[in-house]
Parts: sequence; C-alpha cells; structure tokens
Amino acid sequence: MLRAFFALLALSATAVAAPIISLNQSDFRDRIHACYLGKQIGQALGQPLKGARSPSNISFYTDPAQPKADLDLQLLSLKALEDHGGQVDARILGQYWLKHLTAGSGEVGLALRNLRLGLLPPLSGHFDNPNHAGNAAWSRAEIWACVAPGQPARAARLAREDACIDHGQGEGTLAAIFIASIESAAFVEPDRDKLIAIGLSMVPDDCAIARAVRAVLAAKQAGKDWKQARLDVLAATEKTGWSQCPRNLGFLIIGWIYGHDDFARSLCTAANCGDAADLTAGTLGSILGIIHGTKSIPEKWRQPIDAKITTSALAGLAPPKDLDELADRTLSMAKKVMTANPFPIAIADVPTDLARLRDLKLADPESARALWELSPYQIVWTESETQVTLDYVSDPIIAPSSRRGVKITVKNLAQRGLGIPVNPASIPSGWIADNFPDEPTILEPGGEYTVEPELIIPAAKPGRYEATFDICASPAFTVPFVFIIPPGK
Repeated sequence: MLRAFFALLALSATAVAAPIISLNQSDFRDRIHACYLGKQIGQALGQPLKGARSPSNISFYTDPAQPKADLDLQLLSLKALEDHGGQVDARILGQYWLKHLTAGSGEVGLALRNLRLGLLPPLSGHFDNPNHAGNAAWSRAEIWACVAPGQPARAARLAREDACIDHGQGEGTLAAIFIASIESAAFVEPDRDKLIAIGLSMVPDDCAIARAVRAVLAAKQAGKDWKQARLDVLAATEKTGWSQCPRNLGFLIIGWIYGHDDFARSLCTAANCGDAADLTAGTLGSILGIIHGTKSIPEKWRQPIDAKITTSALAGLAPPKDLDELADRTLSMAKKVMTANPFPIAIADVPTDLARLRDLKLADPESARALWELSPYQIVWTESETQVTLDYVSDPIIAPSSRRGVKITVKNLAQRGLGIPVNPASIPSGWIADNFPDEPTILEPGGEYTVEPELIIPAAKPGRYEATFDICASPAFTVPFVFIIPPGK
C-alpha cells in the first residue's frame, strides 16, 4: 500500500460522501479515445517538420505514413497502474522502466542508464543529465489526465512521479505538471483561456515555461500574428534554447490560441512552428480531443490513421491492440483510481452534470508548490506500515578517503506504535557506517524520526558502490544507497 503517497494526493481535495460533478461514462470514454486519436494525428502531421528552425506552411499531412505516436511509456504507466490497483509512485514506475523498456534516447536513455546503476527516481532523472528541460515527459502526460479527470492536482502529482524518472526536478517535470493539469481540467472545463490559466497556476511564475506561455498571451493581446508570436517565444526561451520544453510548450500554445479551436488549423499552426513539431501538434491534438470528443476530428484527418497500436521499445507486456482497447482499459483504470482515492466526481451511466463546477477546485497552486519544492536527492520508499525517505543530500558522488553523510527519515503509517531501529545491512569492504542510534526509536502513529549516518570511505577505486540499511519495521525491509567514485577521484 502507498497510503502516505496517496494521502498527499488528497491534500488538494476533501473526500465527500456524494459527487458534486457527474461525467457520463460513454462520453468520457469517447473523449479518452479522442485524446489518443488526436495524439496519433498530430504526431503524424508534425513528424516531417521535426527539428525545423524556420516556420513552415503546411495545411494537411505531407506524409501520413510517418511513424505513429510513441505511446510506449504511456502504455507502460497504464500497465503499472493496472498491476498496482491504480496506486503507483516514481519508484514503482521506475521498476517498470527497468523491466520492460528496452531502449531510449535523450533523457529517457540517460534515466535508463541511471536506473540500471541503481539510482532510483528522482535521482535517476537528475544525476548527470543535461536534459532536465527536455520534451519527453510532457509529451506522455495524457495517461495521468485520463485517470484523474477533473482533478488537476492529482493528475499533476502522478505526472510528477512519472516525469521525475527522467527529468528530476527540472523544467521537464514542470512541463508534465503543466500539461497534465490542463488535460485533466479539460474533461470538465472547455474554456481555453481558463485552461491555460489553470496550467500556469500549477507551475512557478518565474519558470521558463511560464515565460514562454505568457509571451504568447502578450503577443496575441498586442495583435501580433502567429509568426511574430513565435519570434517572441524564441526570445523568451533564449536561455533554454531549441529541443527543450519551454520553447515547444510556447509553440503548442501558439497553435491553440491562433487556431481558434479549429482542430486542423490549431494542429497545423503548432506544427508549422517547427522544433518538436510532432510533440506539440500531438499533445495539442490530445487536448482538443479531450475537450470536444471524436466528433470534432474531421473524417479526412482520421482516415489515414491506423488505429492499431505498435510499440518500439517495450518487451514482456501485451499492449492494447488498438485505440478502442486502449480507451477501454484507460476508462477502467480511471474508475479504479477514483474509487481508491475519493473525489467529488462520478463516472457513471448518467447524464453529465457540471452545474456545480465552480465548487470544484481546478487551480491548486498550493498543492503544486509542494511538488516544486521536492528535492531531486530524496527518494520515497513506501511499504505497508512504513514510509522511508532516503536523502542523498547531494549528488551520489563520493571521494575516496573521506566521510559521506546521508539522511534516512522513517514515518510510521500504522495505526499502532512501532519500534523502528535502522541498522547497516551491508556496506562495501573496508567502509565503516557510523552515527547510528544505540536503541530503537518508538514511533507513535504518524510519528517520524531522522537518522543521519555517516559512511567512512577508504582509499577506494573508481566505480559503483552500494550501501544498504535495514529498516526493522513491520515488515522489515532493506533500502539501498548507490554511490559512484568517478574516474580521476
């Protein structure tokens, strides 16, 4: 059970006995389908313009036979949700990456390398990664919105657990929070300007993503056309540059605002901005699909798209055979997630009722701020009655002939007091583990305490080292710290 993690999810919402919002199940399922279909269409449209640094002028597919939308990591997240009853965290998702993901480029590939070293999320996405502001995470955020419709804070937290695997606490993770929040709210709020405002409320005012989005809004208000707005986005994102999420989210917002809610015009405008054109048009297609459903997607745009699903870098799991099966499985998972984590929204065979939408808290900057403030060096490990935070304090680098401190914080999730000692289980040959308490600490329900052990390191060679610590709780378990001595140290 992941009670502590999902208790945090509930901070932004009060569980109620009866729903205040109802979503018709058939309509909700249609909009999930449209979300994935819009993704397929947008990525096929934008693929030929991927990497372009000058504006283009396409108005339809230039090569509809281009590769399909890359749904591998969304399918992997769906499988993890199904296997764990809708309750996942970054550590569980990272395990699925290790088990099923065979390859990856950019930040995904770097995260796989770090996971294989034993560095758990978010450290897997933070350490030795120049792509903290990459595009991978925000372009796979749909799954979190679809299993948390009308619940931006919950979708944002789930998106953060996913994004931190390959982005740590960087802009790439903020980008996933931004998109997941918008897409979740889009199931109950169709107004574009309100949705953009919700997304902005969930990221820091001074982040590069917010600057890029505000540049588009200011350009539109000033009467500039989309090409001039594009130049303003380039200026606002000069520091992060090309192939990074702030610039491409700016391009997505250009497509949305200057496309005036027309599906084709919106996707083409986003793609014509260039850079990660497949991702911007694909994600905008998902957003518009969620808002308007399949009826909003013209037949001529659907016809060239094969609804079958193929994967490129997954092994050991059976993906849905087509978009229909994907929509069905996502719907089923959404209902389980919402049952496990009570929220005032019902999905049922009843008419959609949004009369009390104002009572639903869609913008939740307080919950979002708690996500921004998480440390990239802290790993949360949750068992049945205990939550442990493994804090590296800094990068997992050690120097030979030195002392290296870490922190281990234990929280009692049980309904009874627990005596919880923390002891060294195994450390590399010649190392010494110091500064442990002499007696077990008795923790009352909800209580926590922190141990700050020090590792005394001999003249060790460059390489990978692992120290493990026993948490003698109920049940007992072992947690690892992995350290690296780089060459030349």
